[in-house]
Amino acid sequence: MVDPAADARKQSTVDVSVNASEDATHVKGGTTASVEQDDVQSKSEPTFLNRLPGILVRVVSWTVLVVCGLLIVAFVLVPRLTGSTPYTVLTGSMRPSMPPGTTVVVKPIEFSQIKVGDVITYQISSGKPEVVTHRVIGVNVTPDGVRLETQGDANPAPDADGVREEQVRGKVWYWLPVIGYVTNGVTSDTRTWLAQGLGVALIGYAVVTLIVTVVRRRKSDPAESEPEFVSGEEAGVEIGESSESGSRAGESSGGPHDPAPELLTRRSLREDNVQHSADDTST
Repeated sequence: MVDPAADARKQSTVDVSVNASEDATHVKGGTTASVEQDDVQSKSEPTFLNRLPGILVRVVSWTVLVVCGLLIVAFVLVPRLTGSTPYTVLTGSMRPSMPPGTTVVVKPIEFSQIKVGDVITYQISSGKPEVVTHRVIGVNVTPDGVRLETQGDANPAPDADGVREEQVRGKVWYWLPVIGYVTNGVTSDTRTWLAQGLGVALIGYAVVTLIVTVVRRRKSDPAESEPEFVSGEEAGVEIGESSESGSRAGESSGGPHDPAPELLTRRSLREDNVQHSADDTST
């Protein structure tokens, strides 16, 4: 004779095992979906190597911009504001400090303030445009007045003629090699117009670069500019979780999958069989 209580406990154990298996499968499926979602997000995010070319382009662009701006200020703006004059060294008499192609900015100075060791620019002949840039190695007083003795740093002997006051154009204030190759042969007015045009172009380039950088930064950060939407995969996972949760809720509340009615029906049949057997025995 079968014990109904034992059968009910056995059926309950089977139901608990099935529910535990479904829960484990659900957890495993949710974990797999989460891992796949993380992989997709990690692949979609740009890496440092992918962004490196853009970073290098921006660094080079801003470096060129800053260097050109400094050159315009140093050799165009400052000379015009201070009354100085830029000249280009054409020979190697002042090597190694001022090789050919060096641009020197010459600032006016009082003749009495010039001393030994100063580098001055002076006219070869008074009243003529040709000039020379040499170092003062002596101040000589002659019957005709004070004369400056000069010599190029690379020359073996001093200059033949002394420099008079009216020949001096000024003292070298600062200089930069190589720049003279770019400006050599360009008149002062043309150089000014070129510098102004280049300055406007650089300012425009800086503005455009700044705007492009801001736009790209906004596009690369959608969390600030766009609302957050749930992707199809995430929606599918959430719907699946809701369906499975509903199924488990139906099972626990005696829904279509609830084994309790089936268990009660079996128990009633067994009780009827036992009652019939007792009736047959008593008969």
